[in-house]
Amino acid sequence: MYKTVFNKRESFKFKHFGRKGYSLFACLGREVIVGTLSVATLTYAKADGISVRTDMVGSSPADTVRTVMLGEVDVTASRAPLAGGRVPRIVTVLGRDAITAAPAQSVNDLLKYVSGVDVRQRGPIGAQTDVSIRGGTSEHIAILLNGISICDPQTGHNAFDLPVDPGEIERIEVIEGPAGRVFGTSSLLGAINIVTKPAAESGGGVHAEGGSFGYAAAGAHIGAATGKWGNRVSCGYARSDGHTRSGDGHLNADYEGLRAFYQGRYAGHDVAVSWHAGMSMKGWGSNTFYSTLSDEQYEHTTKYFTVLKAEADAGTFHFRPSVYWNRYQDRYEFYRGRPDRSPYNYHRTDVLGLNLNSWFEWTLGRTAFGAEFRNEDIVSTTLGEPLAAPGHIHGTDRDYTYGLNRTNMSLYLEHDVVWRRLTVSAGFTAVRNTWSEMPFKLYPGIDASFALTSSLRAYASFNMSLRMPSFTELYYSVDGHKADKHLKPEEMSAVEGGLRYAAGGIVATVSVYRHWGRNMIDWIMDTSLGDDAVWTSVNHTRINSTGAEAAVSLDFSRMLPYQHVLRSFSVTYAYIDQNRRREPGVQSLYALEYLRHKAVASLGLRLLPGVNLDLHYRYQHRVGGYTDAAGINRSYSPYSLVDARLSWNRPEYSVYVEANNLSDAEYVDYGNVPQPGFWLTAGARWNFSF
Repeated sequence: MYKTVFNKRESFKFKHFGRKGYSLFACLGREVIVGTLSVATLTYAKADGISVRTDMVGSSPADTVRTVMLGEVDVTASRAPLAGGRVPRIVTVLGRDAITAAPAQSVNDLLKYVSGVDVRQRGPIGAQTDVSIRGGTSEHIAILLNGISICDPQTGHNAFDLPVDPGEIERIEVIEGPAGRVFGTSSLLGAINIVTKPAAESGGGVHAEGGSFGYAAAGAHIGAATGKWGNRVSCGYARSDGHTRSGDGHLNADYEGLRAFYQGRYAGHDVAVSWHAGMSMKGWGSNTFYSTLSDEQYEHTTKYFTVLKAEADAGTFHFRPSVYWNRYQDRYEFYRGRPDRSPYNYHRTDVLGLNLNSWFEWTLGRTAFGAEFRNEDIVSTTLGEPLAAPGHIHGTDRDYTYGLNRTNMSLYLEHDVVWRRLTVSAGFTAVRNTWSEMPFKLYPGIDASFALTSSLRAYASFNMSLRMPSFTELYYSVDGHKADKHLKPEEMSAVEGGLRYAAGGIVATVSVYRHWGRNMIDWIMDTSLGDDAVWTSVNHTRINSTGAEAAVSLDFSRMLPYQHVLRSFSVTYAYIDQNRRREPGVQSLYALEYLRHKAVASLGLRLLPGVNLDLHYRYQHRVGGYTDAAGINRSYSPYSLVDARLSWNRPEYSVYVEANNLSDAEYVDYGNVPQPGFWLTAGARWNFSF
């Protein structure tokens, strides 16, 4: 699914750091996407500033998924931008054209086409989805919105309750591998950053689509920019009847959600300020995901996101502070609409964060330093320790009777050096968490790249990271679950190396990695206990993984410029093997279930001017198993899926038809939760400017 894009502009190359404010990227006259793992740079980069060699997939050279890696002047892998773009960490970027061209109705669906990402759904259109990277779980990745963490410390299951409609997303950046020295305690195995369209354009638009299983969606946006000020507002609604029903004939995979998002910015000469506020409200049938004891589970979440960010430059010193507050509310019904059979679980989590990012340049390179403060507070009917003073749950006759508060503090220091064909970025983060009463502990990392030739680069890295247990893993002991509040934090060490070749419209990459995981958290069940078996949260002492990824992409606009039918072709493959195997009769819910094989291929065709056909193929083979409703232990079966999108595109409007699972294959991502067969979606978009 990867192909490459080469902008006609020549790449800039620098031999060393300058000591002036106009050095390095300043001479480009714009901001650029930098730093594979840079909070500051990923937060403030602009898509129109890319001057990059990339691997992409999609409908045209400007389309699709781009694996940004080792380019010139555009990519770094540190908290401060590096000259030369020679740092070896990988960022897979799904650009705006890729988002509009893919046969997908949600961010979750888009991520299916990234080879190193595992997307496990309970239904279509992103009703509820677990997203993981390189054999990890949904708890092992940092989720960021415009560079700000929106990770939910209650549970990773609801991490993708985003306040933005997919049509408002400018790009999605996927970073694979431990990223603790940049993204902190949530990025055990990587990070995903969702970047929205900038509040710097005047205009608006509307869209609507509908299809199988009673699916319907609509949305609108409008923006106004004058001088230094810009504002943008969007909203969206989606619903579906779902593709399954319970044993009593009731809907149990239905979905309904509402999103609203506002962002603004002020761009002064030396100081820039930006802010956003968003809301996501949705409810969905959870089928039998959490337990086979009920096939009419239901969950409803409401989330609020706010942030204020600033940028200030004083010569060679750069300061990037931000402050944010997020609130997450969750209502879980084990028997939908029947609190008399099982009382509903209510949770409310508040997260307050402060980031202080800064860097300066000097003769020996660039040095970045800063700190992060993050307070996580939960009140609940089931999670945490007993509260001294219960709090009332609005709109009910219930009280929050449990709760917990913890604070995570991180300090970091990093230094980057570029010397001839070699680039080295090294640093560490020091972390302390009040919940575990742990002292400050160091987690170092180093990345290096070397240009073997003008077309071939080698890279290597070593990084460490950690993650604190979620509140659910520590305290959820109801409905067939028993949690352990004494769980230890997870720790990960990883080495990675690889090669990349890019020339003449051909891009090929290969990489291998080794992960050493310690105290990895999982929910397991000993089925030999029969009716007494429950899901228990545990620390696996060690889980080590070995993996390899390879990709080849062809850009026919460069290889065969005189033909206009073939646009792109790509194929990627990812392999993982873990040293820890399941014990007989013991089921793993997360940590020991992973994609051993995943292959993705794509073909982009131009049938007529403005008429494109995109075909996507996926093969997945998962390690693990489950117990079905009849009590029989089953292993996951491999499956193949084919998706397609036919679109007619004009600057002011577009009309499209999407078909998913063309072969009507039967498959599951989680045991006992069947996925939909063939489904069809059609829609249209209209944009206007003023």
